[in-house]
Amino acid sequence: MFHRRRSAGFLALLACGSLLLGACASADPTDDPTASGSEPSQPAETITYAYEQEFHSYNNNTTAENATRNAAPLQRVLTGFWFYGDKGAIVPDKDFGTYEKISDDPLSVRYTINAKAVWSDGTPIDCDDVMLWWAFRSGKVKGFASADTNGVQDTEIPDCEKGGKEFTLVYDKPFADWVAGGPGATEMLPAHVVAEQDGLSEEDFIAAVKNTDSKKLAEGIKFFNDGWVSEGRLPEARLIPSSGPYKLSKLDAGQRLTLIANDRWWGTPAATPTIVERFITLDEQAQALQNREVQIVEPQPGPEVLKQLQSLRGVKVSASDKYTYEHLDFNFHSSPFRDRRLREAFARCVPRQLIVDHLIKPVAPAARPLQVRTVAPFQANSAAVVAASGSADVYMRQDIAGARELLRKAGQTGLEVNIGYQTPNPRRTAAVQLIIDSCNKAGFKVVDKGSEDFLGTVMPTNGYDVALFAWSGSALVSGWASSFTSPQKCDAHSKGNNNGCYSSRRVDLLIKELNSTVDLAAQDPIIGEIEKRLWDDLATIPLFQHPGLSAWDETLQNVVPNPAQSTITWNMDKWRLS
Repeated sequence: MFHRRRSAGFLALLACGSLLLGACASADPTDDPTASGSEPSQPAETITYAYEQEFHSYNNNTTAENATRNAAPLQRVLTGFWFYGDKGAIVPDKDFGTYEKISDDPLSVRYTINAKAVWSDGTPIDCDDVMLWWAFRSGKVKGFASADTNGVQDTEIPDCEKGGKEFTLVYDKPFADWVAGGPGATEMLPAHVVAEQDGLSEEDFIAAVKNTDSKKLAEGIKFFNDGWVSEGRLPEARLIPSSGPYKLSKLDAGQRLTLIANDRWWGTPAATPTIVERFITLDEQAQALQNREVQIVEPQPGPEVLKQLQSLRGVKVSASDKYTYEHLDFNFHSSPFRDRRLREAFARCVPRQLIVDHLIKPVAPAARPLQVRTVAPFQANSAAVVAASGSADVYMRQDIAGARELLRKAGQTGLEVNIGYQTPNPRRTAAVQLIIDSCNKAGFKVVDKGSEDFLGTVMPTNGYDVALFAWSGSALVSGWASSFTSPQKCDAHSKGNNNGCYSSRRVDLLIKELNSTVDLAAQDPIIGEIEKRLWDDLATIPLFQHPGLSAWDETLQNVVPNPAQSTITWNMDKWRLS
């Protein structure tokens, strides 16, 4: 339900990368002896798609691992009560279970897990798994490094017992996105694996959660936060069971992730027995498709790569809108940008229009700098929110002289500014160079600090002054709330998606009001007020909305691009070679 860092860059200056939230750190295909066309064509029982960054964790629900590099391949490995379906819509997953609203006052939603639902190791999916989900998503059991708690933080502890397949979420207040309030795809994790870390039985684990006993769950919480991370190889198979049509099989470091059909899956079997995710940088994906090393790509949109794809025989090309936007985030925790005067000076010198003109308009001619962060330009309420925000045009044009004067008054002329982002990412590198050329004229000394471990280690520890990345989200209003809600503490385990640790009591209250507003029309003025506050505080600098581009071999059936954070893999179990 929350925004995900796009783990890679996406657009390119020729095929520069933009991120979802992330970066595009991919292995160099030249390290792979099967790359550059030498790999034999895949047999009919295997479909291979390209992704720009290596899979890193079976658990994408933590602050550090909340990224599409993890969420994308897990879409049909870890199922739940709902998923982002066609056009990014919320779709109930009736294979997993059913849910219905049974009361408006108090808001209550009853969930029933499919009686046949089991983990791929044969363990039933039931109450203990629900309790693990509630423990980390509610924030009421301390220690879990949850990326988001919105909505669930206002629910009572589910009343279910050992082996129970039914539970009800009862909210303390209305919740606008209740339809996606329960565990969705990639959110339900195996509680028996976590409980094992503390030597707890299923019954004892459930009791410990109900008592919010973080001490009794200490080892399990530690494992939840870090134990599922894949450093070059997958964890033991017993630690990563599946609840979907596919299960994780093998990770070849720097090369590929292999998924195979789950023989314990109780729903419609996967159409293709094996899916392979090849790690290929965005600017090399079109060539990989041309060589048929892969059959599906989502490269960085750029004029040259679009032309290349359109020239390929036997390939379908799709250009579409995406719920993904590029932005600059300030480090409010440990950088000079805690001073608003310096944030304003930087915002005045960032060449937003120039970045759009050079990097985005060649692919999306109607593109313009983003005026708001929380609503995409293609959404029906975009104009209303922009109008309500009031101050979005202030930084549309550069003001080098104004930026220079602000720096002088602050006594910070010559201030060094480290911009961090995930590499390799040609488009982001180009954007940073445009910022350097512009802001150095205003008296800053901007330094390109792009790195391959930016999302993994630099961002979580606030090792930057300004971060350049993208959020990949959806139409849910609660999806971006954690990005701007004040963190309890500014550390990797406590700040949720608020990486820069921005804090505003007024914005916190507005977000709570928004999350409780079920009437869609009544949401727009609140969102507009939030945006006005974010501009007044200069919490972040939005840059542009990402255009989407995907292409696939025309012999493939049922490939459907998705604008939401689930990406093109949302229905991979339906992919089939004709």
